Amino acid sequence: MRIEWGVPLNFLWLWTVPALVVIFWVSSLRRKARVQKIGEAILVEKLMASLSFSKRFFKRTLIILSVLLMVLALCQPHFRTKETMVERKGVDIMIAVDVSMSMLAKDISPSRLEKSKLELSGLIDRLKGDRMGVVAFAGDALIQCPLTFDRNAVKLFLSTLGPNLISMQGTALGKAIQIANQAFPDSQKEYKAIILLTDGEDQEGNVLEVVRKAKESGTKIFTIGIGTPDGSTLPSEYGEGFKKNRQGQIVLSKLNDSLLRQIASETGGVYYRSSKGVVEADAIAGEIRKMSQKGFKKDLVIEYEESYQYLLIAAFILLLIQMALSERKSST
Repeated sequence: MRIEWGVPLNFLWLWTVPALVVIFWVSSLRRKARVQKIGEAILVEKLMASLSFSKRFFKRTLIILSVLLMVLALCQPHFRTKETMVERKGVDIMIAVDVSMSMLAKDISPSRLEKSKLELSGLIDRLKGDRMGVVAFAGDALIQCPLTFDRNAVKLFLSTLGPNLISMQGTALGKAIQIANQAFPDSQKEYKAIILLTDGEDQEGNVLEVVRKAKESGTKIFTIGIGTPDGSTLPSEYGEGFKKNRQGQIVLSKLNDSLLRQIASETGGVYYRSSKGVVEADAIAGEIRKMSQKGFKKDLVIEYEESYQYLLIAAFILLLIQMALSERKSST
C-alpha cells in the first residue's frame, strides 16, 4: 500500500507545530523568570516540590503530537490499496459544488446549498459503475473527495460542505472547473463529466476560456442552476439582518441562467434549473448514461482507503490523556 494525500496544500498548516513548541518554550522561560523573583532558590524548590516537570513536558508533547495528527488529517491521507485493469462501462464524474455565502439564500427551500446536497444525494444513488469525486468552491476551489467508486464516501464528503469550508469568499467558476478537470487521469480523453451546481454568480470572468480547455480535453460539463432569476436576500455576516453593499443597500443574489446554459452548451452538456419541488437527478443520470453507452473500455482502477479518521481519533485520544494527567508528582 502507498499513502497519498488528497489535499497536500494543507501541509502549510504544519507551521502550527513549531509555533506550539516556541510558545511552550517561551512560557517556560517566563515562568522561570517569575520564580526567580519570588526569593531564594532553596525556598522556591520547597514550594514547587510537588510539581513534576517531566509530567508537564509529557503533557505538552501530547498536545503537540495531537495538533500534528490533526494537520495530517486535514491533508486527507488515503492508501492506494489496489490497482487492477478492468473492463467497465462508466463515466468519471467530478461534482463541483458552490459553497459561497450566496448559496445560503432561501429562494430555493430550505436553502440553495441544502437543495444542492439533496439533488446530489439522489443523483449518486442513480449512478452505478461510475467513479465520482467532489470539488468545493467559493473564491477558491479544492478537491474534497478524489475519484472513487465508494458512493457512501462521496455522500459523506457532501454532507460536510458548508460556507466555512473555504476562507476565500466569492464565486470562481473558472477555478472550480479547472480543479475538477485536473482530477481526471491525464491519459483519459473521453468518458469525463463535470456536474456544476451553482447560482452562476461568477466574479472572475475567465470561465468560458477554462470551459473551452475542458472541452479540448474531452470533458462534458452539466450545469445545475440553484436559485431563481428574481433573486433573494442573503443573511448578514454579522448574524442579524441582511447583507448590504457599501452604499447600505440590501444585496440580492440572482441566478445567472444565461452563463450556466452557455457553459453546458459549449461542451455538449445540458443545463438544468433546479426547481422547488422537482429533482433533476433522473434527467442528468440519463444524459450521463448516454455517454457511457459508447462502449466498454479497459481502465486502470485505483482503489483508495480514506484514513484521515484514524488520525483524528488518535489526536482525540492524546488530548484526553493529557487532560487526565496531573502535573503533580505521585504521592508515596
